[in-house]
Amino acid sequence: MRKLIKILILIIVVLAFAKANSQATDLFRTEFTYFPQSDSDNSFRRFRTFVNVPLKVKEQSYLVPFIEYRNVHLLIRDDERFRQLKTDRYESIEVALGYTFPMENNWRFGARVGLLAASNFDEAKPISEDLFFTGSAYFIKDMKKRTDGGKPWRLVLGVQYSTTVGRPFPLPYVNYYREFATDWSYSIGAPKMNLRYRFNDQHSVQLYARLDGFYANIQNDVNTINGVADNISMTTAMMGPGYTYNLTKHISFYVYAGYTIFNDIRLRDADGEDVRTINSSNTFYSRAGIKFQI
Repeated sequence: MRKLIKILILIIVVLAFAKANSQATDLFRTEFTYFPQSDSDNSFRRFRTFVNVPLKVKEQSYLVPFIEYRNVHLLIRDDERFRQLKTDRYESIEVALGYTFPMENNWRFGARVGLLAASNFDEAKPISEDLFFTGSAYFIKDMKKRTDGGKPWRLVLGVQYSTTVGRPFPLPYVNYYREFATDWSYSIGAPKMNLRYRFNDQHSVQLYARLDGFYANIQNDVNTINGVADNISMTTAMMGPGYTYNLTKHISFYVYAGYTIFNDIRLRDADGEDVRTINSSNTFYSRAGIKFQI
């Protein structure tokens, strides 16, 4: 039973990191995430930025270079034993190339392959254990601009694969969006579900539930009483309210608050087994950023 639960959590983690960039409309995004750890002096801070650059190759077909950078500051103060990690900074950079083209009946196909480096970079340079392959493929049925008077909707079906999870097979991705009344819409899937209300062209609010997390290799493995820590990872599920303000038609500012309902920060060995849980207490969560979209 315990093994089954771990497998289910693993699937959720992969879906949480399934970026679905083939169906995303964000060309640029910069955001900051912060949440303290309840009943401790620990805290998590993350800066994230990425850019997609669509390059038209023919009518409605695009090559999409993608680059993303993340800087995580995981401060652990309530347990002296974790000082042996010698670092509280973890970084990742991903470089990828996507391609998307239209199909019949409002379907679109998109695929992307990339290389990810995620580590504490104690050696001041990447090593082989820091590098991971990522790949994804998606089919998108987009009916958001209907002319028959029906309610707008969109369906995304796909698979995503990453060597960070140590499984030799891709995992599924499903997301469904629908506008069901004037100024109301909802989205069901992973890594995010929401119920949104739009006041006007500038202001909208939502209730959301989403998954978040990070993964990084530890270059100089750490010996603990429970085993050798090869990497560090975090899996978090949270829910709460969000607000978006459209500065222009394409530039938006957003802020989310909420509370985690699942929070697991842990050290793992080279086989993916838990060595030690750093923190599992639920806590306040916040995230804010700015994005440019089409």
